[in-house]
Amino acid sequence: MPLFQIDARFWQSLFDTPMGIVINVIDILLVAWLLYRFIKALVGTKIMALVQGVVLFVLLKFVADFVGFVTISWLMNQVITYGVIAGVVIFAPEIRTLLEKFGRTTHIFNPRNNLSDEERLIEHFMKAVSYMSPRKIGALVSIERTQTLQEYISTGIKLDANVSSELLINIFIPNTPLHDGAVIIKGNKIASACSYLPLSESSTISKEFGTRHRAAIGLSENSDALTFIVSEETGAISLTYKGYFRHDLSKEEFQAALSEILIKDRKRPPLLSRVLGGSRRVK
Repeated sequence: MPLFQIDARFWQSLFDTPMGIVINVIDILLVAWLLYRFIKALVGTKIMALVQGVVLFVLLKFVADFVGFVTISWLMNQVITYGVIAGVVIFAPEIRTLLEKFGRTTHIFNPRNNLSDEERLIEHFMKAVSYMSPRKIGALVSIERTQTLQEYISTGIKLDANVSSELLINIFIPNTPLHDGAVIIKGNKIASACSYLPLSESSTISKEFGTRHRAAIGLSENSDALTFIVSEETGAISLTYKGYFRHDLSKEEFQAALSEILIKDRKRPPLLSRVLGGSRRVK
């Protein structure tokens, strides 16, 4: 009875005043959010199996206490007392990694946490192009949109790798096994490298443009893919989309065009018509 009275008083204190209710609700929500982040950080680590074992062990201890198994309960108490110290020593590296991961996932002041997948893609593209363009490292990258590029992905070397500026740069470094051909992005992943794209047969394309540019234009004539090129001769940045071709874009124009085409649900300014529509359409 005394325990019940204490519990009753505790629950009653939670709802004494309107302000108290608000504070307690915020308190509960914060604890729930922290627990969610903690569990999310645990997923895929060795510590997750340990936590599951500890939870099962504690449940068994409650059962032993309830049934009245005194000896088993005493043994479990000893294991819990010294097991915590042993667990910290044994899993010290995993615990440190977990705390670092937990700190990254709960850093609400990090603006990168608020970036969409498309914005992250654009960020990686910009870093890669900013490195390759001044060094005249040739590149050809196609981003799949609504129409599948599977027939072209199958012509290259499948990667299924996360997009990163470092990986894109390394792929196109001259004289490496994957630097020829196109990189194809599918679903925010690098689906393949060294892929072959259809060459445009348009007679209006200037002879100053090589195979990479003709391949990018050819793909834009056959699909709604967005393709950008870094020239190996001049370092100029070019872009093709739905039959339109724009050459020698500044970094600002390139970023603006990527943002307008790739970022969904954006109220679009008349940038596309200025950057792409005002450029030459390949026939």
